[in-house]
Amino acid sequence: MASNDIQKYNRYIDDERNSAAIYQALADVEKDQRIAEVYQRMVTVEIKHAEKWEKMLREAGGQVPVFRLSWRTRILIRLARRFGPELVLPGLQAMENNGTGGYAVDPEAQDIIGDEKSHSILLGQLRRGVRGGMEGSTLAMLEGRHRSTGGNALRAAVLGANDGLVSNLSLVMGVAGASMNNRAILIAGVAGLLAGACSMALGEWLSVQSSRELYSHQIGIEKEEIEQSPDEEAEELALIYETRGLSKDQATGLSRKIMENKDSALDTLAREELGVDPDELGGSAWEAAITSFILFALGAIIPVFPFIFMSGSGAILLSIGLSTIGLFLLGTIITLFTGRSVLYSGMRMVIFGLLAALVTFGIGKLIGVSVAG
Repeated sequence: MASNDIQKYNRYIDDERNSAAIYQALADVEKDQRIAEVYQRMVTVEIKHAEKWEKMLREAGGQVPVFRLSWRTRILIRLARRFGPELVLPGLQAMENNGTGGYAVDPEAQDIIGDEKSHSILLGQLRRGVRGGMEGSTLAMLEGRHRSTGGNALRAAVLGANDGLVSNLSLVMGVAGASMNNRAILIAGVAGLLAGACSMALGEWLSVQSSRELYSHQIGIEKEEIEQSPDEEAEELALIYETRGLSKDQATGLSRKIMENKDSALDTLAREELGVDPDELGGSAWEAAITSFILFALGAIIPVFPFIFMSGSGAILLSIGLSTIGLFLLGTIITLFTGRSVLYSGMRMVIFGLLAALVTFGIGKLIGVSVAG
C-alpha cells in the first residue's frame, strides 16, 4: 500500500510541477500584465499543490525526486514562446480537465479539485477571449484582445498532414493490391498527392475567402448601424459585457465610452459581437491555401517515397513502415491538445490509418484478380 501511495504522490508532484512550469512560461510571455498576473497566481496554486504531495510523500517514507520537465511541457513552453500563449491553451485546458478527473476518485485530493476546476474555467475563458469577472478586468482586458485561434490552426495543420498520409497510403495500397507494377503505383501515388493537395488548397481558399467576404459584409452592416442607431448598438455591447461578469452600470459605462469614437466602436463591435478581427477578417485565403497544399503534400509523400527507388514487396513494406511512424508521430502531436497519453493517441492513429490501407489493399486485390480472370 505504501509503495502505491509513493508512486501516486510522485505522479501528482510531477503533474503539478509541470503545470506550474507551463503557467510560469505563459506569465513570462504574456504582454497584458493583468493576464500575466492571472497566470502567476495559477503558478502559485500549482506549486502549493506540489508541496502538499511532497509533504505526504515524505510522510509515506519516500524521497522527493529531482524535478525534470516532461517532453510535453518542453514543447508547450517552446510553442508558447514562439507563437504566444493562445496556441497552447487548448492543450492546457485538456490537461486540467484530466487532472480534475484523476483527483475526483482520490479522497486525499478533494481539497484540490476546486482549484483544478477553477483553472479549467479560466483557461476556457482565455481561449474564448472572455475577460469579464476576473479580478482587475475592466476596459484594458475587454478591449483589443484577439480571440484565440492558434490552437485550432495547429490542430488543423496536423489533421491536414494526416489526411494526406492516410488518403495516399490507402491509394497506394489499393493500386499495389491490384497490380505490383511499380510504375503504376508511383504514378498513382504522385497523382493522388497532387490531386489531393490541390483539392485541399482550393477548398481552403474558397472557405477562407468566403468567410472574409461574409465578415466584410457584416462589418459594413455594423458600420451603418453605428451611424443610424448608436444607442441601440451601445445597448447590445453593454449586454455582451454583462454576460461576461460586469455589473449593469459598469457594462453601460464601458459601452458608452467605447461608442464615443466611431472607429474604435466599429473595431470593438466586430470583435465582441461578430467575433471577427477587422484587420485580418479570418486570415489570408492564399496563405491558408498554400499552407494546406504543403501540409497535405508532406503527409502524402511518405507512402509514395519508397517506390521512387524500390519496387515489389520491399517497397510496400517500407511504405507501410514509414507511414506507421508518420501516423504515430502525428498522433503524438495531437496529445498536445487532448492531454491523452502518447501511446494511446499514437496507436489510435496508427490503427485507423493501417485499417484504411488494409481495406483498400484488399479491394485492389479483388479487382486485380477479377480483371486478370
